[in-house]
Amino acid sequence: MKISIITASFNNKKTLQQTIHSVLSQDYDNIEYIIIDGGSTDGTVEMISSYGNKITTFISEPDEGIYDALNKGVRLATGDVVGFMHSDDFFASTTIVSEIAQTFKNTHVDAVYGDLHYVAEQDPTKTIRNWVSSDFINHKLKRGWMPPHPTLYIKNECYKKYGLYNTQLRIAADYDLILRYFGTHQITSAYLPKTIVKMRLGGASNNSIKAIKNKMKEDYWALKHNKIGGIFTLAIKNLSKITQFIKK
Repeated sequence: MKISIITASFNNKKTLQQTIHSVLSQDYDNIEYIIIDGGSTDGTVEMISSYGNKITTFISEPDEGIYDALNKGVRLATGDVVGFMHSDDFFASTTIVSEIAQTFKNTHVDAVYGDLHYVAEQDPTKTIRNWVSSDFINHKLKRGWMPPHPTLYIKNECYKKYGLYNTQLRIAADYDLILRYFGTHQITSAYLPKTIVKMRLGGASNNSIKAIKNKMKEDYWALKHNKIGGIFTLAIKNLSKITQFIKK
């Protein structure tokens, strides 16, 4: 089973090197690694180029935002399964991709996901939030449930059948896609109960009050568009995050 991992980057050289090392250090030997850069000018392009053919595909050109970059990556992906490793993130261990692949082989599902640690931006050894997920049951979507997107690996054929990220959404296109896939199309999934990815706080959806408001607005649109829920679902979704600070 070939697994395609896609990283979108833009002027993020400082953390991207750890991200790349995290992917290249995996003990799974059938990884297609794709990096889609938005035309960085901070030395990112030169740094990525220095890895040579260790990076399967590398493109650097202007894009229309992170979801446009992710869509480019998915279109280029030739793996059986596609996942994402954002340029601020890294795998929790060197065996994660092997464990994801084995879960796909054992369960024959469309998607595999796990748990996520949010870590301090300046000290990635310090866990701030611990997002412990759970097995998927359809009614959970109306209660604000979603798998942590950075841990979500989906069969490539699903992207071909059910479409890519909605680039009209700037922050919540991942939530919209999850509602579409898990709700409307009812893809099958398996939960791998362990920390898959460590993610630095400070991303586009949580770096300011304005960003949080925009995220809630887009989340609400996604819920209504996919006919999953409304204000109650959005409220429960946001309140559930409180426990992530307790479960450290």
